[in-house]
Amino acid sequence: MSFYEFVVKGGVMMIPIAICSFIAVVIVVERYLTLRKISINSRKFVLKVRSHLMRQRIEDAILMCRETPGPIAGITRAALLKRDRPREEIKEAIQSAGQAEVYHMEKYLGILATVAGTAPMFGFLGTVTGMIQAFMQIQSRGGNVDAGVLAGGIWEALITTAAGLSVGIPALIAYNWLQGKVEHHVFEMQESSNELLDMMQETEARHDLHNNA
Repeated sequence: MSFYEFVVKGGVMMIPIAICSFIAVVIVVERYLTLRKISINSRKFVLKVRSHLMRQRIEDAILMCRETPGPIAGITRAALLKRDRPREEIKEAIQSAGQAEVYHMEKYLGILATVAGTAPMFGFLGTVTGMIQAFMQIQSRGGNVDAGVLAGGIWEALITTAAGLSVGIPALIAYNWLQGKVEHHVFEMQESSNELLDMMQETEARHDLHNNA
């Protein structure tokens, strides 16, 4: 039996399962490429920002943030644009920028989680409807069916369950994997934001000391 014949025997419920499979693949590839693109050496980036701040080259630091992809560059730029404001306002700007960055990183992950949950459900539904049809056939024949006919109807009904699980399990694994990458970026953002606030305060204190000297 070819793969096409196998799929056809699964019935109409194979259509939404196939759609779920396509959606899952597209989201996983898109999110993987996006998260890979924004991955940078956060420590190296922060050190470059520190170097610019120490030399009072604020515009150079902002330009570097614009040209660098990723959430850390985004929150750093938000903080630098508020550099003349009180610490609390800078902190609020970082938090606001951080929330926006997290939203962009988690984009489509909710859909992927939905696919991981609904694909097996479509499979179970297909099995239930298939079993109903099988027993209707048995009733229409007055129970005059041999074990081979009954087994054939049952295994055809179970195809959708296997297909739904084959889509749902990898989708769930991919969701958790991508969510882990997002959490890693969030952790780096939190560490970098605290370091950035301390760095800006230290730079401001040195600048004031230099002006008073």
